[in-house]
Amino acid sequence: MSALEQAILTWIHLIAASIWVGGSLFIGIVFSPLLKTMTNSLEERMQIMIRVGRRFNMVAVPSLIILMATGLYSSHMLLGRPELLLATSYGIFLLTKIILVIALIIIYVIHVRVIRKDIEDQIMNNEMSEIQIRKLRKKIIILGEIMVVLSLAILFFASLLDAGV
Repeated sequence: MSALEQAILTWIHLIAASIWVGGSLFIGIVFSPLLKTMTNSLEERMQIMIRVGRRFNMVAVPSLIILMATGLYSSHMLLGRPELLLATSYGIFLLTKIILVIALIIIYVIHVRVIRKDIEDQIMNNEMSEIQIRKLRKKIIILGEIMVVLSLAILFFASLLDAGV
């Protein structure tokens, strides 16, 4: 692969990472706290968050897929042989990053299962009690926080790989 091709691949990977991680951080650090100032109703806040989440997922999920595809391809091109995964610090950091990505995907799948379409519809149609919404909200917040921490850890390992540590 030429240097230009590698640069373009890295650029696409970084754009996808910016969308996934940047969007997640924005929702968690800026948008969620702002919702509390918009309405006192927990139902309304959840309804708004569902609409924002649906919209974000239309961009975030393809970004995550692009991240994984470009990451795997780039890793394969840079590492070459699988046995180097355990024989070099680069390989060990890469393997750690891959494990973190797998954990992120698992948490994301759990998140999607917790707030599946029928649950979203119940919230949107005001068919869920406030107690149920509070429990659901707590689960969603915990899963979201785990995804953000995992995403930041993945970025850290990406920077270690880029630095050639």
